[in-house]
Order: sequence, then structure tokens, then C-alpha cells
Amino acid sequence: MSETKPATGFKRATALPFSKPTIGDREVDAVTRVLRSGWITAGPETAKFEEELQAYTGAKHALTFTSATSALHLCLSALELKPGDEVITTPITWPATCNAIVLAGGKPVFVDVDEKTRSIDVGAIKRAFTKKTRAVVPVHFAGLAVDNDAIRAAAPGAFLLEDGAHAIGTKLRGKMIGATPDAVAFSFHPIKNVTTAEGGCITTNSDELARKLRLLRWHGVDKDGWKRHHGVGKASYDVEVPGYKANSTDIQSALGRIQLERLEGAIDRRAALAAIYKERLSGIEELELPAFAQGKDRHAWHLFTVLLDPARARMSRDDFMEALRERGIGTGLHFLAAHLLTYYRKTLGHKEGDLPHAERVGDRILSLPLFPDMRDEDVEDVARAIEAVLAK
Repeated sequence: MSETKPATGFKRATALPFSKPTIGDREVDAVTRVLRSGWITAGPETAKFEEELQAYTGAKHALTFTSATSALHLCLSALELKPGDEVITTPITWPATCNAIVLAGGKPVFVDVDEKTRSIDVGAIKRAFTKKTRAVVPVHFAGLAVDNDAIRAAAPGAFLLEDGAHAIGTKLRGKMIGATPDAVAFSFHPIKNVTTAEGGCITTNSDELARKLRLLRWHGVDKDGWKRHHGVGKASYDVEVPGYKANSTDIQSALGRIQLERLEGAIDRRAALAAIYKERLSGIEELELPAFAQGKDRHAWHLFTVLLDPARARMSRDDFMEALRERGIGTGLHFLAAHLLTYYRKTLGHKEGDLPHAERVGDRILSLPLFPDMRDEDVEDVARAIEAVLAK
């Protein structure tokens, strides 16, 4: 621990939440304008938001959805997975990642992670790759890029669906995540770097995948196809495939457009806060800090996670989080090891010890407060609370 400890009775006067969306007057005005326009479902605002997402990520196509979960599900559904098809993924993720694989008809194959980055171990992907592997779904955990080229080399020919729920604005070797021959799924949940209240999107450079996704997100209806086969102007429609109802709305998109304008500044602020955390917490031996971006990579800093050493701290992760809450510091749990959750234990036969690095991360990880409206002094309060809990 650091040599200078505050009084063990430290407590904030007002609680600091783990996360809070930055919503200003511009967002309120944009949403109000759409509500008064008479057109609130998918329309001109959504079309503009998708164009702006294309420009920001550099992708040829950007398609918005009701959530990143639906984006993942429909993208995997577009692959038309068959029984026995395997999809390699990470256990350190929200269940949406692996649930989407199952719902699309695939079999999740969990592999271990790197404890420092909390992201999928590329060597483990190579060992798990077989002729049954149809896709790989890595997570850009907390906003730190995974090495896509290394993953493609480890699983040649497999579709690479990047779960970028944490990673809007992340850069790999100086290039923005999103422009890919396969696909990236982004999340616009309230705690993410860009929020549309709920929402998500897929970016891709594939014309064929984009065509399939447009069908799948709106009932399988292709109005353009109907026009081609039955003439322009008829009040009718056609269904090419059974589809879903997963399109976003102009209300969401109006909010998202303002949020996207703010994103670069928000990432800069998150990075500044992360740097203060690093300086302030690096001397606390009970905590393992997260990895920072190297070279031309850019960390989007959706989360700032630490691993608690329960032996040194003389308390469990859950007790530590509760003690911080009592001192006015909110925390998050991102994530438990998914292969040990009940459904995946039962269906895949996993047991404790199968993926030791992921299990160690899942047992020890917690997320500290991180959002653009935080002050430098808030980080100091988090550090003081941590020192107080560990000293006591």
C-alpha cells in the first residue's frame, strides 16, 4: 500500500456513482425537436446518424439497432450457423456476447484470457480453432483494442465479429475500430461512451452483410426488392427471409448524433482520469491496475477496472465493493467468468479450473467510477476511500 494513509473513517459527503451519462441541453433540444416533428421512428435522423457513424469509423456501412445485443444476434444470424458450428469467444464479457451465439444457432467455445488486458488470449484461439469454427467473437475489453490481425492468423477463414460494445473511438495501430471486411458491434447503452438511451450498431465494409442485416432488422421486408419485381409505386411489400424488429428510432438517433459530436472530448477526459487513477493507485499492492494502450493504439476508456488480491486485502471482492459503497463510492462488476454461469456450466460441461486466468479475473475484478463529468478531486476521493478500506 501507499506509505501515507488517510484516516480510516473517510467518507464522501455525497455519493459518487460508478457511471453517469453526460446529457446536456443540446441532447434535450435534439430529442424535443424530433418529438415535435411528427416522425419519431426510424427516419431522417437515423439515416444521418448512420452516415455520421460511417464517417467516424471509416466503415462503408453502419446500421443501427435497438441494442448491441440485437446487433450481435442478427449479425451471427446472417451467417446462417448450422448445428455443430462453433464460435470462439471470451468468458470475460457480459452474457449478451455468448447468448447471441446460442440464439443464432452456434456453439460457444470459451477460451482463456490475458489477465493484464482482460481480453481474449490469441494463443488460446489458435489452440481451440478447428474445422468446425465458423466465427470468432473477441471483446475490445474496457475500450482497449484486441489485435485483429493476430486473431485472423490464429483462426484463418473464420468470420471475425468484434464485440466493440466498449470500444466506440478505440484505435488499433492508429486506425479507428469499425472499418472491417467482417463486422464490429458497438453499444450505445447509458453507461457507454456514446449513448442513445438504449441502442447499438454494426459497422462493416461488406455490401452483402449490410444487405442481410437490413432485412433481418426489419421483418425481412425488402421494399426495394418489391419495386424491382412488381413495379415502382405500389403500396405493398415483400418478405425475403423471416426477420426481426430491431431497428432504432429517430428519437434515439437524435440523441446519438449529439453524443457522437462529443465523443472525442469525452475520450480525452476519460483518458485524463485514467492517468490520474494510474498515478494515484500504482503504489497500492492489493490492486492490479489495467493495461494501458501502447504505440499508436488508443484506449477509449469505457471502464477502469482493477483486480483485488483478496489475500493481501484480507477481504473478498464483494466485501471490498460494499465497503467502498459505505464510503460513498460506487463500483461496477465487469465481469464474472461466463463459462461458469449456470446455463453454460450445464450445456457445455464447464467446471472450475477449466479457464484459470478468466476465473481469477472474474473472482477479483471491479470497475471504479469513470465518466467525463468526474472531477480530478473525485478520483482522489476514490483513492482515499480505497486506502481507508484497506487500512482498516
